Amino acid sequence: MAEVRRVLAVLLLAMLPGTTTPAVAAPAPVPVPWTGSWETAPSGTAAALPGAAVRNVVHLSVGGTAVRIRLSNRFGTAPLRLGAVTVALRRAAGPDAVPGTVRTATFQGAPTATVPPGQDAVTDPLPLSVPAAADLLVTVYTPGNDGPATVHQTALQTNYIAPAGAGRAADEVGAAYTTTANRWYYVTGVDVLGDTAGSIVAFGDSLTDGNGSTPDANHRWPDRLADRLRAARLGVLNAGISGNRLLHDGTGPNALARLDADALDRAGVRVLVVLEGINDIKGTPTADDTTAYADAYRALVARAHARGVRVVGVTLTPYRGFSAYTAAREAVRQRVNAFIRTGGAFDAVADADTALRDPADPTRLLPRYDPGDHLHFNDTGMAKIADTVRGALAVAG
Repeated sequence: MAEVRRVLAVLLLAMLPGTTTPAVAAPAPVPVPWTGSWETAPSGTAAALPGAAVRNVVHLSVGGTAVRIRLSNRFGTAPLRLGAVTVALRRAAGPDAVPGTVRTATFQGAPTATVPPGQDAVTDPLPLSVPAAADLLVTVYTPGNDGPATVHQTALQTNYIAPAGAGRAADEVGAAYTTTANRWYYVTGVDVLGDTAGSIVAFGDSLTDGNGSTPDANHRWPDRLADRLRAARLGVLNAGISGNRLLHDGTGPNALARLDADALDRAGVRVLVVLEGINDIKGTPTADDTTAYADAYRALVARAHARGVRVVGVTLTPYRGFSAYTAAREAVRQRVNAFIRTGGAFDAVADADTALRDPADPTRLLPRYDPGDHLHFNDTGMAKIADTVRGALAVAG
């Protein structure tokens, strides 16, 4: 683990564009005051749950001595009234909180807040010691019907709802949380205060969101990367949206439109890892102009570099056998991957295509990584992606 710290210290020192990698090991970067420890990107809306309290379960990457919560009304059409928001450590499984850990959030000192449509809110700091890899319960009580709720649709996590939520947000025992949901409501991030080295944002589509991995297991590749980087004190944030696209709006805004809110504006961001583009290749309208992909990637990198953030590009993985596969689209994937590998846009490249393809048929995933749909990754494939990205971080340093 000492070598991991050394390599990543070099990488983070070389963060600003135009600098060169030092010939000797660099000292660790100065700790940042707030670091993103968990994220989900808003992907759309669901029906509001007036009078309900939603207990969202989120899995941290790094720990700290205090937390603050990010909440969103980004896709709402009316002001969102937050009647109560609480945070607690989760007790084992289910909706129960560890006794004594429930904290009531405030917003500029007030226990309630109203979030205008299209905007986000951040709570005041909450004194709560949270370890790395902890599960938190972020409970949001909404007293009225304020229109569509901003959600992340593909949570791969069981969350809990108290239909009669008044007065229930601070419950330690979760008996009132009698129904479940497989999406996250309103909550989009958790920042921690502590001795950390910053965060890495995994930016992409369903391959990053975790489709194909085991639900309730935190086996998405950003989770597995967080496991591998824990000793280096780096947070890993998952900004994947299933159905998202690089060039066009799909599920959620296109990559360039959401880059700031979902990546560059997050706390302590040091590195952006981009795995995005396959939904443009296999979707409609037809997107077969490699120049358009190259221009979009260059724009992402330029905007990240302007904020002092390094960028790792990830090659697009095979998907022959999936219903949308065609030979013409495969040719586009090959050209896009050639640009990612050799176009010089990225600070480093994680070659997921080479790592996960079947040597006997490079247009397909190796069966051991395929959950059965020939596009996404199973738990073993997710771990392989994490290893490949970690290797690219080391090369970049």
